[in-house]
Amino acid sequence: MFATEIRYTRCQRTAWCLGIWLALAGPAMAQSDAPGAPQGDQALEEQLAEASSRLRNLYAVRGDRPIWRDAEIVDALVESLKTLDADGLSPSDYRPDELRAASRAALREGADDDVRARFELQASRTLLAALTHLQRGKVDPQRINDDWDLTIEPPSLDLAAISRELDEGDVPAAIDLARPPYEPYEQLREGLAHYREIERQGGWPALMNVEDPLRPGDTGTEVAALRERLAAIGNDQLWAADEGYYPAIELQAPEPEVYDEALVEAVRRFQRHHLLADDGVVGPRTLKALNMSVDQRIDQIRANMERARWLLHGLPESFVLVDIAGYDLRYFRPNGDTWRARIVVGQPYRRTPSLRSEITHLTINPTWTVPPTIMREDVLPKVRRDLGYLATKNLSVLSPSGKELDPESIDWSNPGGVMLRQKAGPSNPLGQLVVRFPNDHMVYLHDTPSRGLFSRSQRALSSGCIRVEDVLELAQLLFDDTGTSFDVRRLIADGKTRNVLLEHHVPVVLHYWTVQPEPDGELSFRPDIYDRDDALIEALDRPVTL
Repeated sequence: MFATEIRYTRCQRTAWCLGIWLALAGPAMAQSDAPGAPQGDQALEEQLAEASSRLRNLYAVRGDRPIWRDAEIVDALVESLKTLDADGLSPSDYRPDELRAASRAALREGADDDVRARFELQASRTLLAALTHLQRGKVDPQRINDDWDLTIEPPSLDLAAISRELDEGDVPAAIDLARPPYEPYEQLREGLAHYREIERQGGWPALMNVEDPLRPGDTGTEVAALRERLAAIGNDQLWAADEGYYPAIELQAPEPEVYDEALVEAVRRFQRHHLLADDGVVGPRTLKALNMSVDQRIDQIRANMERARWLLHGLPESFVLVDIAGYDLRYFRPNGDTWRARIVVGQPYRRTPSLRSEITHLTINPTWTVPPTIMREDVLPKVRRDLGYLATKNLSVLSPSGKELDPESIDWSNPGGVMLRQKAGPSNPLGQLVVRFPNDHMVYLHDTPSRGLFSRSQRALSSGCIRVEDVLELAQLLFDDTGTSFDVRRLIADGKTRNVLLEHHVPVVLHYWTVQPEPDGELSFRPDIYDRDDALIEALDRPVTL
């Protein structure tokens, strides 16, 4: 109370008490408003008037006070920019050494005000570019992926918090505020550091392309090379000890050239983490994955860190995530549980797109109208060879208005706008249920009569839509979680084709990951089924204009 009383009496009459008031108000207030604190200058204000809105917004939260007015904070910026390789970005994009050189001229005693102001904005422009790339990604996905239909929200940088960290001289903390605050992203960062350490240690040996697969019980130098390859990524129990170092001690170490049980289990683990059949046999597919170099794996991790920056923002607590390259669907439920299922996705020439939408309704006992691409490329050639194909597949011929037509009356060399539709039933390609969400690609989640396909390790087998194992269970969870009072199995049992609207829409995201952190701490590397990694890595390595 005494301090407050001073503030409102004596401080109204004396400049001396104004200093006490500032001290009592705290260091932040004193720093920004005290006599002698750095203030905006005319040259900076004039150049800010012509600067980008992002720069003006940063300085607006600071009252146009400059940031980069001593060598120490510039050095902190330079060193922080150089650490962005830990996020898979290229520090050279931000030209840290050029920035340091420019600071010498701008910060020297007697430097021209315009030179200082130009450097001030150059440094801030560089920082904002790095923060934006770190939060939302450097590459525009639409420029390299025709199937991309995901909105990337504008950066949501907390400029006030960033400004406070800069006033404290803590540039690394300011940069950390832009980093995606999600565990998968941090796991990818840790994985990148791990594989770069492997690279520093010399990588791993390439295995010989042996004519016959390596099998449990085999012996030879190829087995020793396989052991060394798997030990390099963290299977420490596979290292064979050198008895020459400890001649008097009986060592419990594996025979390096013997394909023993420990090596079998390490191969199976590797296969599971690369979406391969985990049979413990090193056949052609496993050999190809083993012979990917450490440099290639590092680039693959970098590409997926960029994909994470595209996606990991604005996500609701509850949503359906379709992992295309991982053949995996996860439903993050409102109660915190996660439901998971295997899926079948589009073949490489009929790719499942990346998109974000909302599940609006379910179709029970669906009919199937043959999509234009499948009609043109798959069905019409078969119909032209044998008109009986229509009856075999229970396909009806319909006019554009929906009127059923006689197949014999159609010129199948030029059928015009006719449609082919398959009635609901056990052989219908959509199975018993479809989960629908608006999108321009006409894809959806659905059941399938071909359930044996889910047992395959690699499942890029559909025409673009996503087949979901146990989709009836997913449908019931969607009903329950949205307050939609229906029993899925009863609806199916009555045989009627109907649409059921969800009481509340459920967000759905279809995304493409070729690297995924696993619960055991290792990274799972998936085949790049749509050949998207190379274009992304090339774009990541392309210099930018700041």
